[in-house]
Amino acid sequence: MSAQNTLIDLGLMLASGGVEVVDCSGVLGPDTPILQLPADFAKPTPRVEIHKISEYDADGPFFAWNWMVLGEHSGTHFDAPHHWITGKDYEDGYTDTLDVNRLVAPVNVIDCAAESAADPDFLLTADHVKAWEAEHGENGAGDWVVLRSDWDKRADDEAAFLNADDTGPHSPGPTPECMEYLLSKKIVGWGSQCIGTDAGQAGAMDPPYPAHNMLRRDNCFGLASLANLDKLPAKGAILIAAPLKIQRGTGSPMRALALVPKG
Repeated sequence: MSAQNTLIDLGLMLASGGVEVVDCSGVLGPDTPILQLPADFAKPTPRVEIHKISEYDADGPFFAWNWMVLGEHSGTHFDAPHHWITGKDYEDGYTDTLDVNRLVAPVNVIDCAAESAADPDFLLTADHVKAWEAEHGENGAGDWVVLRSDWDKRADDEAAFLNADDTGPHSPGPTPECMEYLLSKKIVGWGSQCIGTDAGQAGAMDPPYPAHNMLRRDNCFGLASLANLDKLPAKGAILIAAPLKIQRGTGSPMRALALVPKG
């Protein structure tokens, strides 16, 4: 089958409902949970603000539009390689220089929702991934791999979403060995339903924040605060994860869309 016929068939399947488009993004607004960092560690991202310019009134009688205040890494967002020090030297590591062909790829969903509900500090290991592969097939070169924790169910409550106490945040994520294993498969990127791509307690790992550290090291991408991963199959969907083309951008809020076969 030619590439042209494949795209024609895809168009027909989208039109007929044979392929469903699943929105894997949360709502971006003033109530969107924002990552909280210690004041002595880093300058924080501002909260999202939406300000009206006009809405069919004296400031613009025929049109409605707004202006916004937001960080690159707010809400459902994309981490580009330049986001972390290990990726600082990649010239194609910004949102305006990356290879867009890498943004549309098969997505493999590792379901750890039950484990995450039982233990918010659940850590995905390389052995967990190998067991998933034994059941569903290998993670391939260029694939997206995402951790389903159903953490998006907490998104309407910032305290529950951040889940922090005096020892720091508590949320699931990968171990360093897990990230090394996945990157050995040449995946394009890793995603999570939590506030960031790492576990809440990942600062104490070696290296600290392994998803950030290793993904950027290998010029790979991260996706955070994803939603609706419970609507995706373990394997067989396509994820479109495109950041805004921000000049020298380190990341961007995004509308992540999955193409999911029905039936």
